[in-house]
Amino acid sequence: MANQYVVFQLEDELYGVNIHQVRGVEKLLPLTRVPNAPSFLKGVCNLRGSVIPVIDLKERLSLPYQEEVKNAKIIIVNVGKHTVGMTIDTAADVVSIDSQEIEPSPSLVGGIDAEFIQGVAKVRDRLLILLNLERILTVDQIQALDSLD
Repeated sequence: MANQYVVFQLEDELYGVNIHQVRGVEKLLPLTRVPNAPSFLKGVCNLRGSVIPVIDLKERLSLPYQEEVKNAKIIIVNVGKHTVGMTIDTAADVVSIDSQEIEPSPSLVGGIDAEFIQGVAKVRDRLLILLNLERILTVDQIQALDSLD
């Protein structure tokens, strides 16, 4: 059975998240910093009246930091019962991937810890790293987000 994934880019790699967890892609919104927050939490933004925490996905995935991307976006996703924004370089498109086409993740893919990865699929001669959003945030971090609501 095929699932649909929203594909986006961070640096030179393509990533995907299940379309059922995605609420939308927005231009980078003004952020308010949160004191004593984890370093990957860039701040919070006001999205149509809701306060949404925004995560620097590159930092969370321990990707090497390069210069700011000019037209960076925020992908708004549901992680458990929380709505979270994650910074991305560009949103690409939506692809359908059959579950048989998804291979289990090797222990390290593109420098990213395997715990964050649901699997890897080949899309148009490129590897697509499918993220496991439930693992991007730990239980403690999710509880810290609760206090922001």
